[in-house]
Amino acid sequence: MAIESLIIIVLVLAVLLAIGVPISYSIGISSLVAILQTVSLDISVVTGAQRIFVGMSKFSLTAIPFFILAGNLMNQGGIAKRLVDFVMAILGKFPGALLVTNVGANALFGAISGSASAAAAAVGSMVQQGEEEQGYDKALCAATNGASAPSGLLIPPSNALITYSLAAGGTSVAALFLAGYIPGIIWALCCMAVAIIIAKKKGYHGIPGKYDWMNLLRTTLHALPALSLIVVVIGGIVGGIFTATEGSAIAVVYALILGICYRNITWKKFWNIVVESAKMSGMVVFLIGVSNILGWVMAFTQIPQAISDALLGLTSNPIIILLIMNVILLIAGTFMDVTPAILIFTPLFLPVVKTFGMDPVQFGLILVYNLCIGNITPPVGNTLFVAIKVGRSSLSKVMPSMLWYYAAILIGLLLVTYVPIISLGLPMLAGLL
Repeated sequence: MAIESLIIIVLVLAVLLAIGVPISYSIGISSLVAILQTVSLDISVVTGAQRIFVGMSKFSLTAIPFFILAGNLMNQGGIAKRLVDFVMAILGKFPGALLVTNVGANALFGAISGSASAAAAAVGSMVQQGEEEQGYDKALCAATNGASAPSGLLIPPSNALITYSLAAGGTSVAALFLAGYIPGIIWALCCMAVAIIIAKKKGYHGIPGKYDWMNLLRTTLHALPALSLIVVVIGGIVGGIFTATEGSAIAVVYALILGICYRNITWKKFWNIVVESAKMSGMVVFLIGVSNILGWVMAFTQIPQAISDALLGLTSNPIIILLIMNVILLIAGTFMDVTPAILIFTPLFLPVVKTFGMDPVQFGLILVYNLCIGNITPPVGNTLFVAIKVGRSSLSKVMPSMLWYYAAILIGLLLVTYVPIISLGLPMLAGLL
């Protein structure tokens, strides 16, 4: 029954997505079709409605709408240029200074805004003029911008990690947030390494002259209010001062005050931001609610146990099992957005990794890292296409450079997968594990 149900879910889901049905409806319909072989229609529909309500009624879920609103406020709050100037003051001496700055600013802005596409659009636009003036290759700039933007999704506050916490049955958000720092930094460092190597080959130099400490001090002061958001919110959550939900509300107030002080948030703009955030939140929360139907169907038909038995029957070697999972997630990530993929694959793979003692926190970072790669991989690759549009280039011109970035990012994935201390070190030091 488990294998039959899984096949039905996959086939119906694929057909519905292919004909353009929204992902939330596709998940709900495919789950109900799968359960009809054992449960009558009236019972399955009523139970499905109940599962949606239960899935959307969790108090911790309110953190996601608040972080979405905070991110949109920061996007419109005029902080991108301040972060670019700050990073440029630190990294400007490296070969290909603007490429390296693009990477560092994407990591910071993506972490603050919670959106890889927003980071690619905002930061890419900030550095574009300088890159053109200094004769940088447009395709290389677009590739660098796109490849580095998802690093901010791993660095907290991260909606993807909050979604995983809910899907994993309440894994500590504070532990996941701390665990995300080093993998996110590794992603950014991999992109920086590629950017520096290519810049040296192309003869792109850094800023000449001595290190300008006064410029660093000035740009730090300008960027400090924005950077303080991460310190205040994450410090409060990890320190136990407030929960992730309370921290998300504080982030909204902080971002609003910052936008008003920077004189970039007007009443009209604020209303538009609230409306847009409400639309995004509605989609995400409804998707999480509908995914509860999928979770119920999987539990009822024992799909996770069947997947676990199949993988463990194939091999008992954790290294091989994790490699298989990574391949599956990388392929799925090229066709699916991060949030629905997390909701689908967490209940499938988490029971498997628990059998050989992997901590759910580490698996959460492996899962999100994999799916973030899908943000920059065709055919979906929203962040990559935003970067191409901002950089005024084309996919065919950008892909040769992207191949080098893919290789470096995959090395980072292997480190996160097979070196547990990378994900678990900070949470263990903080006493959260």
